[in-house]
Amino acid sequence: MAYSLDATDKKILEILQEDATIPNIELAEKVCLSPSPCSRRVKNLHEQGFIKRAVTLLEPQKVGLPVSVFIQVTLNHQVKKELQGFESVIAQWPEVMECYLMTGDFDYLLRVVVPNLQAYQEFLDKKLTELPGIDHIKSSFSLKQVRYRTELPLEQLLEQAR
Repeated sequence: MAYSLDATDKKILEILQEDATIPNIELAEKVCLSPSPCSRRVKNLHEQGFIKRAVTLLEPQKVGLPVSVFIQVTLNHQVKKELQGFESVIAQWPEVMECYLMTGDFDYLLRVVVPNLQAYQEFLDKKLTELPGIDHIKSSFSLKQVRYRTELPLEQLLEQAR
């Protein structure tokens, strides 16, 4: 049976997306609950899979990773075995922050972070171009981050319950 969220659950999720370190007592006050029911709701949201995990977001500049590169990768063949092989290798590389299987002109879109252009050249030479089955690689460097969000919009949650 599907779990149905209400407005309080939605508000809890919105607040936790903004600050996962908020103390339960403060969260309870913000959603007009006492601490025990609030804690139970958060636990239930974890158990139901709405909350994947809580993390701390770091500032890339401060930790020495100011360069973001978006890489379009096209494979020679789009067969399951080659796709899975590519994905399993990419998943092990710490520079790869995101990887998406795409439709359209290329197969994968990667977001890679590195300290500088030389580090990217090494990533390209020693890792990415060494993978078998790659037909084409196209790199685009981010000049400025205009918007970056980790909070998902949740308006549709209550609309789905109706």
